[in-house]
Amino acid sequence: MARCCTDSWLAPVYITVSVLLAFIAISTSLHSKSEQPSSPTKLNFHELSLNASKALRRAGFNVMATLLQVSPDIFLSSPNSTIFAIQDDAISNSSLPPWLLKNLLQYHTSPLNLPMKYLLKKPLGSCLPTLHREKNIAITKIDLKEGSVDINNVSVTHPDVFLAETISVHGVLEPFSSLDPQDVHQGWNLIQAPTCNSMSVLVSDVVKSTNMVEWSWIVRLLSSNGFVPFAIGLNSVLDEILEDYKGLNSVTIFAPPNLQSLTSPSPLLKRTVWFHILPQRLTYKELTALPAGTLLMTLVRDLSLEVAGAADFKSGLIINGIEIVAPDIFTSKKFTVHGISRAFEVADEVAASGT
Repeated sequence: MARCCTDSWLAPVYITVSVLLAFIAISTSLHSKSEQPSSPTKLNFHELSLNASKALRRAGFNVMATLLQVSPDIFLSSPNSTIFAIQDDAISNSSLPPWLLKNLLQYHTSPLNLPMKYLLKKPLGSCLPTLHREKNIAITKIDLKEGSVDINNVSVTHPDVFLAETISVHGVLEPFSSLDPQDVHQGWNLIQAPTCNSMSVLVSDVVKSTNMVEWSWIVRLLSSNGFVPFAIGLNSVLDEILEDYKGLNSVTIFAPPNLQSLTSPSPLLKRTVWFHILPQRLTYKELTALPAGTLLMTLVRDLSLEVAGAADFKSGLIINGIEIVAPDIFTSKKFTVHGISRAFEVADEVAASGT
């Protein structure tokens, strides 16, 4: 009777991962090499995955246990592995497509065997490789007194769930990368990873705030949709934006089709690009609701854009004398991009401000 109840409770878990398992089963069968059933390597491989799966299930990580048991190739494709198991509800409540969920699982697996005692000995800020496209995870907190470690600002809540000669398994509080299904677009890679230098030391902890603007997506969208000059200009001044506006969590961008003769990095290019960016997200509907004469603060300090309203019922909204011709062309929870007919004039404003 107890077994019946347990199986009933686990049913939704199996249903949740069934699509992913089917997807992975097909892909792995196409690439797997034929092996003899009695091969010692294959036997050890499956013994490891089975024993680790049982340990995960005992610790309450039922979804990860099932994935590891049915599709061990996701996690054990290298000679050594450390698996950071995600809580059941984080996976079962997500509606990510199978390919993205597979990427997420690989991002939670390192090709190193790292028991907790080894993690505690790592220097703070150490970057660790993962199985996902050369993206790293980073140790962001170490508490030797408590014997605890945070990775990508996520606590390792269940250390050493399973340990073997070539594999370690730990449970973590939540995913290392926050993924919002509303931001999923075909071809986008949404795994947010910290930036590490050539010495595998943390340089920029981009995952510290899950609300940070993902500038690389914006540049990619602009460059592939007819805004190449502005995309190039934006990319060339990104370092300064990240330095001067740390913690910026939403933006509105007015994208012109060109930037006239501004083709190389310069103070004028920087100010021109910054003059087209607001440090807040405003949709077209929100902009049109603003009264005429409203000033919108830009990234250029002390310089604002003025809302003038629409010239007539057929025209788009006018900002600083320039019409918005393609409202809300790209939008997410963190940014909105509006296409404008031409670039805002910034030279006079810069001269007048003396900067």
